[in-house]
Amino acid sequence: MIKRVGLFIATNLAIVLVLSVVLRLLGVDRILDESGSGLNYQALLILSLVIGFGGSFISLAMSKWMAKRATGARVIEQAQNATESWLLATVERQSRDAGIAMPEVAIYESPDMNAFATGARRNAALVAVSTGLLRGMPKAEVEAVLAHEVSHVANGDMVTLTLIQGVVNTFVIFLSRIVGHFIDRVVLKNDRGYGIGYFVSVLVAQLVLGILASTIVMYVSRRREFRADAGSAKLNGREPMISALARLGGTAPAQLPESMEAFGISGGERHGIMRLFMSHPPIPERIEALRRASGY
Repeated sequence: MIKRVGLFIATNLAIVLVLSVVLRLLGVDRILDESGSGLNYQALLILSLVIGFGGSFISLAMSKWMAKRATGARVIEQAQNATESWLLATVERQSRDAGIAMPEVAIYESPDMNAFATGARRNAALVAVSTGLLRGMPKAEVEAVLAHEVSHVANGDMVTLTLIQGVVNTFVIFLSRIVGHFIDRVVLKNDRGYGIGYFVSVLVAQLVLGILASTIVMYVSRRREFRADAGSAKLNGREPMISALARLGGTAPAQLPESMEAFGISGGERHGIMRLFMSHPPIPERIEALRRASGY
């Protein structure tokens, strides 16, 4: 579960940066300064929407390919052993119960107990598990983890995060260019074109605002984890999911590529203000939420 959001955000930020540079090189930013020292807010908003949502949707479209590349996941085309047959049968059953098409199922080499699901559409997703998860958990708990990932797909979490990230990107780009315009025109008194002060202040503002805005995406991600836990309980029973989380809570945080952290089943512990940047709620809170829930 850690992998999905982290890779999406990292790819998204990279694409937004590239789009910003490309549009600048093409002279698109000039439309913001067409009235001399004024600022064309309507044009700026359109530009921000194009870059902001463009980055998000390109990231979404690339998410499955990037996840496979980052982890070296091998898609099971045809089961080669009993474990792979069981994995395919389990995901097929859970997907049917969740009302989605059968995702691709993959295994990737890692000693850590982890799994993730990703993909641009509910009916064209990918569910992958680590070899460490298969070795370190009994089948009942692995089924619970798989049900959690299938629930992410059924809930359309990647699309939700894409829309949230697109809105966040738009405001970050919009506000950073307003800050740059203010620094260039008001502070540095530049009234002809945009100077170096504009570009430096835009980059700094975009970085700072992007970090602050990421707390919104992380908050949504944490809420989605609770919902996926509940989805697992509905598909597979509450106790197996509680047992799986308890086992994960008793091990060191799963190590994944930094860009993939928010895609996995669990996240590391953080304290104080750093909790705002957690993609996953602390495992004890997830277990408590499951114990309080009824109907499972």
